[in-house]
Amino acid sequence: MAGSPGSRPGDRMRVAVVTGTAQGIGAAIASALEADGVRVFGFDRDRVDITDEGQVESYFAALPQVDILVNNAGGVCGQTFSPLEEVTDESWRAVVDANLTGTFHCTRAVVPGMKRSGWGRIVNISSGAGRTVSLTGIQAYAAAKAAQIGFTRQMAHELGRFGITVNCIAPGFILSNPTTQRQWESYGEEGQARVLAGIAVGRLGLPEEIAHGVLFFVAEESSWITGQTISIDGGSALL
Repeated sequence: MAGSPGSRPGDRMRVAVVTGTAQGIGAAIASALEADGVRVFGFDRDRVDITDEGQVESYFAALPQVDILVNNAGGVCGQTFSPLEEVTDESWRAVVDANLTGTFHCTRAVVPGMKRSGWGRIVNISSGAGRTVSLTGIQAYAAAKAAQIGFTRQMAHELGRFGITVNCIAPGFILSNPTTQRQWESYGEEGQARVLAGIAVGRLGLPEEIAHGVLFFVAEESSWITGQTISIDGGSALL
């Protein structure tokens, strides 16, 4: 029956899977959940390629019941801006698969167990690029991140009656890994000043600030919040 209690996590330690935990935002989310008393399984691409459905299915099949899924893995796959007419099908698919198809694979893997237990929390890490435009200029990245937000809404609608909430965070500019560090340095002093001028609080964000948003969405007290996308960006979305 939809929403039946089953093996609710209140009866045991909650179990979470966080994708993309090698560094930055993913690592901060995993640490925050562990500090909150959650048993965390984290991985990066060197362990599980989320674009490969077989690898995803095998990984999740070996885990205990998953209560929390944070779809954080993604990124620009080492790409830089190219005019649209120069974008190849291969480069487009690489970014869309890493950000959107991987989210689909992992979500599909956990939903049956969450339905059985009548409880689940899914948080998708999108980007400010999915709500406005991408500072990288990478068309596939902006498209995939916007699609993650749409996927969040649709899954919230589909899964809510089973006691599963699905929400999304759209981070602003955060120096979270070597790629974002190189991007920041490429702007130079004038470009960096322009970015900061567009942020209401006048500074870049920290990975831990995205982790705080995840803790909010996965809390029992947030059980009536679903299908939402919150921008954690220092006020960039206001300008």
